[in-house]
Amino acid sequence: RALVETLQGADAEVVMVGDGLNDAPALAQADLGVAIGAGAQLACDAADVVLCRSSLLDLLAFRELCLATRIAIYRNFVWAFGFNIIGLPLAAGCGYPWGISISPMLAGMAMSCSSVLVVTSSLMLNRFRPSAAADDMPASVAGAASATGGGLEEPLLGGSQGP
Repeated sequence: RALVETLQGADAEVVMVGDGLNDAPALAQADLGVAIGAGAQLACDAADVVLCRSSLLDLLAFRELCLATRIAIYRNFVWAFGFNIIGLPLAAGCGYPWGISISPMLAGMAMSCSSVLVVTSSLMLNRFRPSAAADDMPASVAGAASATGGGLEEPLLGGSQGP
């Protein structure tokens, strides 16, 4: 936990990954705590994210999912603001001097279509499949991960007691 506090004191965003009882305080202190699912229940309770399998390769899949979610959020903002920036002024009659106008009923239908597009765009995250991270790893790293069962047998920093 002291290491996490030191890093946070240096204005660093800290991601802590752990699986045991001694990791729980650091998981709770970190900006993002990630618990290995096969670890202690206390670590799972203290973490923000729990990986279901005991594989550190799932961290890469988690990162890909975060990026895909961020892209979906930006895409949804573009859809919503696009419809609102164009549709609302036209429905209010701002384009009337140039002969451009739409009925309020048509504007309401466009807003409904905007909502459907945003929801459909969000539902596309259900089709998310992480890339084959193990195929992209060097053989020495992939072999070490499979030799230990893919789990974290020793802490990455500190002694056997963890940070």
